[in-house]
Amino acid sequence: MYKKILEHLNEAVLLFDRQLKLTYINTAGEVLFADSARHLLGNSATELFKTVDSEQRLDLEQCLQMDEPLVDRELTLDIMNQSITVNFSATPVINDDQVTEIIVELQQLDRHLRISKEEQLLSQQSTVRMLVRGLAHEIKNPLGGLRGAAQLLDLELDDPELKEYTQIIIAESDRLQGLMDKMLGPNKLPNKALLNIHEVVERVRQLVLIEANGKLSVIQDYDPSIPDVFADKNQLIQAVLNIVRNAVQAMEGSGILTLKTRVCRQMTIGRKRNKLAARIDIIDTGPGIDKEMMSKVFYPMITGRASGTGLGLSIAQSLINQHDGMIECDSQPGRTVFSIYLPLENHHE
Repeated sequence: MYKKILEHLNEAVLLFDRQLKLTYINTAGEVLFADSARHLLGNSATELFKTVDSEQRLDLEQCLQMDEPLVDRELTLDIMNQSITVNFSATPVINDDQVTEIIVELQQLDRHLRISKEEQLLSQQSTVRMLVRGLAHEIKNPLGGLRGAAQLLDLELDDPELKEYTQIIIAESDRLQGLMDKMLGPNKLPNKALLNIHEVVERVRQLVLIEANGKLSVIQDYDPSIPDVFADKNQLIQAVLNIVRNAVQAMEGSGILTLKTRVCRQMTIGRKRNKLAARIDIIDTGPGIDKEMMSKVFYPMITGRASGTGLGLSIAQSLINQHDGMIECDSQPGRTVFSIYLPLENHHE
């Protein structure tokens, strides 16, 4: 019963013996260390907490010897080559008046910040999408009348030079109509079915290689164990393709693009916690995204390129949101990562 409770906690719980060897780790701990209990059990505390200096081990040994709890807030650890910030708590376990084990609790602060950031981003995007759709509808109505009037005028004119002007009006009306349709986002519900996520990624890889004309290097880093996802194949292809094309344009058509897939456990998307989620990483070696632009990259009509429309990432986010998923972005010069998260649940019903 107690083990079942521990397995459902959001905080990582680790149990060490008197030699400070790991004897138990819960599911949240496996997620934190991005490894299975089978591989982690038996490792020492210093092996697991690699950035913690020798004093941290002495503190843990003192926790054993002196029967004193240890608390360290906002401790930075280096796990799987990633720095994370945690609240660290070590509590001695006493049996027969002797400390036999130590319980270590790790509360990842980064995770709470990420969830809060996601909720804020989803709220902002929802508000912006409503405003943009309202504006697009208001523009489309007079635009249709303008195009119709230009067509009627074109029928009445005999002068070819004057007809050329009406054709320009009609062509520009059609162009604006297409832009408004893109701003409105997906206009139909996804046709979902179980599919292998790598079918989507491979299709995008093939398309972008054809467009790049041999100037682009694409690295495939796939996890074949990812279960099938319940999604609309065409919409996922469109979402991933928009992000990949954006990455290729950032690299000016040449560079290294990495397509990576992984399974995430106990993943919170928005306010919902998912036992399993598929993650697709699109990694490019471009110049990176300015800090001022980072908070706006998914907004429509926001772009860093003179020739861009600023709709590709916004449409991608809308498509992924229709699948109860989320897109995150992390960028620095020489490495930009867009991560797509899709919940993996049983939808056979």
